[in-house]
Amino acid sequence: MKVILTIDRLEGDKAVLKDNGEHTIVWPRQKMPEEFKEGDSVVFDIGSNPEGEKADRNQAKDILNEILDI
Repeated sequence: MKVILTIDRLEGDKAVLKDNGEHTIVWPRQKMPEEFKEGDSVVFDIGSNPEGEKADRNQAKDILNEILDI
């Protein structure tokens, strides 16, 4: 799913993003390209990451096995 937001304003190290409705998101400016400015559109591609989730589970198992000395 793609979510399109507009940069409403830049406040210090934060960017305030708004959708066409009533939702507002405050996002770190350091996580955005430097050339972005007020009024620009930002597209977020939202989805699941099964491979990343599997890697996280495996890492958690490894840590527990180490703690339990298995």
